[in-house]
Amino acid sequence: MPTMAEVARRAGVSVSTVSHVINHTRFVSPEKAQLINDVIAAMGYQPNELARSLKVASTNSVGLAISAISNPYFTDIICAVEAECARLGLMVFLSDTQEDPDRELSVVRAFHQRRVDGVILAPSGAPQRAIDYLAEKKLPCVLIDRFADDRFDQIGVENQSSMRALIDHVASFGHKRIGYISGQPGLATTRERIGAFRVSLAANGLECLPHYVSPENVDTASATASTHAILSLPSPPTALVTGNNMTTIGAVRAIRERGLSIPADLSLAGFDDFEWADCFEPRLTLVAQPCTEIGRQAAALLCARIASSGLEPQAVRLQAALQVRQSCARPA
Repeated sequence: MPTMAEVARRAGVSVSTVSHVINHTRFVSPEKAQLINDVIAAMGYQPNELARSLKVASTNSVGLAISAISNPYFTDIICAVEAECARLGLMVFLSDTQEDPDRELSVVRAFHQRRVDGVILAPSGAPQRAIDYLAEKKLPCVLIDRFADDRFDQIGVENQSSMRALIDHVASFGHKRIGYISGQPGLATTRERIGAFRVSLAANGLECLPHYVSPENVDTASATASTHAILSLPSPPTALVTGNNMTTIGAVRAIRERGLSIPADLSLAGFDDFEWADCFEPRLTLVAQPCTEIGRQAAALLCARIASSGLEPQAVRLQAALQVRQSCARPA
């Protein structure tokens, strides 16, 4: 591997001049810069990016810590973050925290040790240690999906209005008994959506019965079990609302295991539209979150934060869209 000194020797210039051309740190005449670039191409010289990052205090890289990479919702966000970062000339290092606070802290520390310029984090249900580490090290960070700490830029969906639109739609069919299968406990989105569910029921003149609400479902299996439990009540709900795509899948599984038909026996609607929702029979009514825009704006916010740490933190709430399909009808 040729060195910078060898490039300088062949080009007949100083090592510092070669460095200025590579790092764009000082003006070099176009003729001399072209000569140096021609020599670099001819010799196949590759700059030492680690040494360069130490010199310019930037690695042109960001860390992306996601709590569940396998979730299609986060997959769409990851693609959008990577596309925007590539457009901005940034490399993305991706890690799955697996909703584990210990792993989350380890991932954030590893990103910092690798000198990333900033971090995009989907916080776990107990993210305080990781968030405090980021604050202590003054590492630029944007929190996505879950609003966990106002010391940082945050971006996600408007849960209140989205849930209100969902409940208004279900209630418009005449349902009085509406159940709720929520997402993972501890998450800000889970708390916000449960609260919005209760408020939206009240706005429609409906009572929120505690035994109709399942507040803790960590995966599709627990959502299936919770749906079975609610539908086994002496007077079960005539409609179910689900808090995310995983609980939707779990609820559909339980409904089919009980031999019930959607929407003839039970109406169903929920959060997180996903690609194969159109393939269900019937097609499911779901809230579509703007995943691409969440990812794109998260990357843009992080770049702005890296460029100017003195900016006031922003909390960005994007509007979701209710995709009305055929999974709701009048109660039997």
